Amino acid sequence: MSSPKLFMHVQDPLLASNLLSLNGVRQYELNISHQNENWLNQLSVSKCDVALIEVNSLDDVALKELINSPALYQTEFLFFSEGEPDPILDCLMQKGAGFHYRSPYNLKLIESSLEEVFCDLNRSYENTNTQTSYLDQFGLLVGSSTAMHSLYRTIRKVATTKANAFIMGESGTGKELIANTMHVFSQRAEGPFVAINCGALSPELIDSELFGHVKGAFTGAHKDHQGVFEQAEGGTLFLDEVTEMPYEQQVKLLRVLESGEYKPVGSQQVKMADVRIVAATNRTLSDAIRDEVFREDLYFRLAQFPIMVPTLRDREGDACGLAQHFLAYRNAQDGQHKHFSELSLEKINRYSWPGNVRELKHAVERAYILADSVIHPEHLVTNDLSDQSETDTTAGIPIGMRLDDMEKIAILKTLKNNDGNKTDTANQLGISVKTLYNKLDKYDHTDFL
Repeated sequence: MSSPKLFMHVQDPLLASNLLSLNGVRQYELNISHQNENWLNQLSVSKCDVALIEVNSLDDVALKELINSPALYQTEFLFFSEGEPDPILDCLMQKGAGFHYRSPYNLKLIESSLEEVFCDLNRSYENTNTQTSYLDQFGLLVGSSTAMHSLYRTIRKVATTKANAFIMGESGTGKELIANTMHVFSQRAEGPFVAINCGALSPELIDSELFGHVKGAFTGAHKDHQGVFEQAEGGTLFLDEVTEMPYEQQVKLLRVLESGEYKPVGSQQVKMADVRIVAATNRTLSDAIRDEVFREDLYFRLAQFPIMVPTLRDREGDACGLAQHFLAYRNAQDGQHKHFSELSLEKINRYSWPGNVRELKHAVERAYILADSVIHPEHLVTNDLSDQSETDTTAGIPIGMRLDDMEKIAILKTLKNNDGNKTDTANQLGISVKTLYNKLDKYDHTDFL
């Protein structure tokens, strides 16, 4: 934390010595003027918080200039004089310049005044060091990098059209925020924004989740249920991780996109879909189509306008800015004034953030909890192996364990760590989602409990 700065323009050696001996003064950065130069010019350059000025001449040019100077309102002044009437000094005091002490000086009173001033400055500095957010914002998105401003321009152009959009980007880059921002700037902004994670849909209930059902349509259907197409009527439907929808069920979504018609499960009533579709995936689509995880004809229906999302490592300067943004809002929520040290910001800037904005946000949240007032590098826990260089990565693996058993443990632990997200799990393990499904089918269902 920076210390308040004190400026001293005192010609009397004894007075200067007495002022420097006060306890309050020694705690702060001290700037002493060059006696033969205009002290106001020196004060303006130094940008000090407190100024101790000895007034011993009615011809003090700097004192006259101070009346119309911004420094009058930016600096706390303590004036010292022999007590001769001085209309200029009287005018400054009427403007609220600060204190005026007349000889002989009561050093205890001066020290008390200084302590009061410095106390106020400390509180001011504490608030100043509270982390603030300086990044540009567009809709629900935050970022000042060239890559993000290019994305903003794309979103603005696409949002006003009726085209379906397909958002592609790594996990944690904020694809749902992009979809929501498109909705906010679209002609459907007054309608609902409904998001659904296609990877979480079970094959048995996918028709009901998408199109709804009527009471009695199947066991457990105790009342009518609106599907997401009906929930989002007049608005935007966001299909997150659409490539994780079971392959056999994707044709049903394709039919709705082609005809605009759908039927709730158990109903003979045909309904017309009035939604704008925005889909998203973190997979490489060519691989998903090649591996028969995603239908090519469905892709062409959804991707009337593809949008590529930049990774955090491609957003120059945004990592530090986002960290400060998240911390500023966390501080405001709890009434705190925590801030990053310079070394912490350097660490944030160096790290590649493979988990993108989501990983950064979680790291800031953990650091906020661990730190008292200043967040140091050790508070920023990342997945960087260099942070754990002393750890033996083979520890805990029994000698002689079968390779297929080791593979099973790796898959199940990674799946659990990703809260069941199969796409993230497959990406971390370096296999396709189809391969992951095939391997999971071999395991007993009790392994997932």
